[in-house]
Amino acid sequence: MTSSSTPGGPASPQPTTEGVEPPRTLVPLLEPREGLPPVTNTAEALAAAVVKLSAGIGPIAVDAERASGYKYSQRAYLVQIRRQGAGTFLIDPIACPDLSALAGDAPALAGAEWVLHAASQDLVCLAEVGMIPPARRPDGTGGLFDTELGARLAGHDRVGLGPLVAEVLGLELEKGHSASDWSTRPLPEAWLRYAALDVEVLVEVRDILEDELRSAGKLDWARQEFDAVSAAPPPRPRVEPWRRTSGLHKVRRPRQLAVVRALWESRDELARRRDMTPTRVLPDQAIIDTALTLPTSAAQMRTIPGFSGRMRSGDVPRYFDALTRARQLKETELPRPGAAPSDGPPPVRAWADKDPAAAQRLTAAREAVAALAERLDLPVENLLAPDALRRLCWAPPMPEPDAGQVAAFLTAAGARTWQVELTAEAIGEALREAAAKAAAREQVSENG
Repeated sequence: MTSSSTPGGPASPQPTTEGVEPPRTLVPLLEPREGLPPVTNTAEALAAAVVKLSAGIGPIAVDAERASGYKYSQRAYLVQIRRQGAGTFLIDPIACPDLSALAGDAPALAGAEWVLHAASQDLVCLAEVGMIPPARRPDGTGGLFDTELGARLAGHDRVGLGPLVAEVLGLELEKGHSASDWSTRPLPEAWLRYAALDVEVLVEVRDILEDELRSAGKLDWARQEFDAVSAAPPPRPRVEPWRRTSGLHKVRRPRQLAVVRALWESRDELARRRDMTPTRVLPDQAIIDTALTLPTSAAQMRTIPGFSGRMRSGDVPRYFDALTRARQLKETELPRPGAAPSDGPPPVRAWADKDPAAAQRLTAAREAVAALAERLDLPVENLLAPDALRRLCWAPPMPEPDAGQVAAFLTAAGARTWQVELTAEAIGEALREAAAKAAAREQVSENG
């Protein structure tokens, strides 16, 4: 019950602030230290930037801006680089499409370490313009340092760049332009300032995180993770990507699913040709509504929201042709309800029915990994990829695998050495215990 004070009565207990730290006052980071640099957008300016960067010292902070919500491609529309002694450079990769002189192993940069935040988001678009991070040398120099991944392994709860800079440096980064259309030319000055500030203190954050990781005995783990990110191939194309259409769960019949597929593929071709994000060409909801209502003419299709307004004149007949082709497919050509085909195990929610023993193995193994992650102050998904654990529990190499067999399976599934060394024994023990419990239950059942 909550007590309240009354005139003449006892005073309500007041909340105590003993032991509670007051909110930290953040210092806004508003301007780059050397001022806002001009955009590097000529071959001569790029050559001068390479010279200055090669004369700098220490790691190189790197970032890239895309136009994901506006363009079909994931190309970089601005590349930011900063190095101590050289300053910050804002490079236009549209005007300067070959940035191989800034590759990590290029002579000018001599294998200096790259520092990125959430590197996997930018490495593909950087590689498209010739910027590949350096390989890590045997002495540990060079390579990549991912401040987001490093913060996760160090035990930070909030690992976005803004919150992380606030926590470790007490600085407040400007917000608001990460989702802008970076294909805009010329880029507004406020956007350029935001972009420059994204690399302003990245190396300082890196240095603090490295100290934290070293003190916690996690620096080698982090370097293995960074190397894995750096060496990862581009993501494979999704199988049946049309199944990710928002609202697809409303579509049940195979014929209607065929319509979704046909419209999605037609839209994707237009979006690629026009370099527009697909949902700006045609909203997902329009695809779903068409599949559910199955209009019988182009005129009827135009009454569905999304097929009118600013849509180009030839688009509706094109989509109606796709709809017509889907309606004419043979039954054997129709997609089936359910998830896209996969080479992995079925969804976990189905395990209890399909293979109860596998479900019990997964529960036991998850508990073992979660306990280990808590003890090591690591996110569970960083200690071991959930997909690798699911695959192991669905199809273990032996009914009761030992640590060596578990280690071999996890290594083949892509787990890093540090992950295997930390988890193999605990997972093996959990699987053996699950197998023993299952055998005991079966014995009880047989004995009536």
